[in-house]
Amino acid sequence: MQSVEYKCELRDPILAAAICKKLGAVRAVTVTQTETYFRVPEGRLKRRVSATSQGDEPVEWLFYHRENRAQPKISRFTIYSDEQAKQRFGVRPIPEWVVVRKRRQVWVVGALRVHIDDVDELGEFLEVEALVSPVQHVAACHKQIRKIITALAPALGESISCGYCDLLAAEQATA
Repeated sequence: MQSVEYKCELRDPILAAAICKKLGAVRAVTVTQTETYFRVPEGRLKRRVSATSQGDEPVEWLFYHRENRAQPKISRFTIYSDEQAKQRFGVRPIPEWVVVRKRRQVWVVGALRVHIDDVDELGEFLEVEALVSPVQHVAACHKQIRKIITALAPALGESISCGYCDLLAAEQATA
């Protein structure tokens, strides 16, 4: 699977939520996530444990490749269940790298998902994601992301070129 993603600092999460609502976005869910990243030879591998007010979600393993750049970027990913991850990556423990804990509001507007994230030890961020499909090609995803980022600009800070795991690992290395 593929998506186009954009991530940036969030200066005003309340304003971002208000803008999402004004754009017709629906707040789909608020979720608490713990993502454990593992050291793998290529790409990224994380185990995501999520909980909502309705209870725990199934554990997901995400294996992905994504370029580090501050503009919208393509992410190529596969989602595995616990059992599928054991089959794909083996049953021996994989070395852990870093653990990211966050609270995420998920807003849906058209084919976009807007994530308002409060990340432990890092602060607040916004992520926009558009799933690439036969009816929504990469160029259309980029166009939609540019449009919503422009609308959200009063609430946003600087673009982020890497993932929360990279930011947290760098933060922990300097502590």
